[in-house]
Amino acid sequence: MHVHVERSGAGTPLVFVHGLGMSGATWDSCRRLLENRHEVIAIDLPGHGRSSVTDDPADYTRDRALEHLDDLLGSIGRPVVLIGHSLGGYLALAYAATRRGNLRGVVVLNTGPGFRDPVKRQEWNDRSRRNTHRFGVPAHVAEMNLQEDSVVMDRLAEIDTPTLFLAGELDRPEYASAGQYLERKLPSAKLVVIAGGGHAMHETHAEAVVGEIESFIDTLGT
Repeated sequence: MHVHVERSGAGTPLVFVHGLGMSGATWDSCRRLLENRHEVIAIDLPGHGRSSVTDDPADYTRDRALEHLDDLLGSIGRPVVLIGHSLGGYLALAYAATRRGNLRGVVVLNTGPGFRDPVKRQEWNDRSRRNTHRFGVPAHVAEMNLQEDSVVMDRLAEIDTPTLFLAGELDRPEYASAGQYLERKLPSAKLVVIAGGGHAMHETHAEAVVGEIESFIDTLGT
């Protein structure tokens, strides 16, 4: 499977992961503001953007997506700041929960850590399947959005990677609640609410989002 990656700039490597039904292009406004100081790298998840689409449902799981991130981060050869939106934010948290040693920091936008309660996971999965038609990808590709276990919730206390949680003021209130929860549970996490921001605030409020990302990176040191 071909997984498309766009790279520009030089400096601290920042890896961007998009949400369901989007592509790496969703980060273009943020990337333009960041590439004068950083190497900015945006992946198209399998079945999205310019990445290939296969018929095998096994290609569209969380763990398969994390393996593609393994390949990408391994090719960079330096610790990165991993930045994800929505599904991409959950994948970033899952990466931090299951990997060690190649992350300087994590930034997540309008997402959550999943569910420990299997009933709530099933409700999420049922809702996700009902809404597949809204995302513009084949149904089997959208299966990447499903919650199969509680690995992130179970390992929150072990995630020592500095984490910035950005929530849009006008997005669904459960994202801000998730950020508050992560602030309490993660050893090193901070929640910032972006005024006027909706779900795609990295597109509509790129300067505010980038300002918070830059401030966060400055706290990480060299």
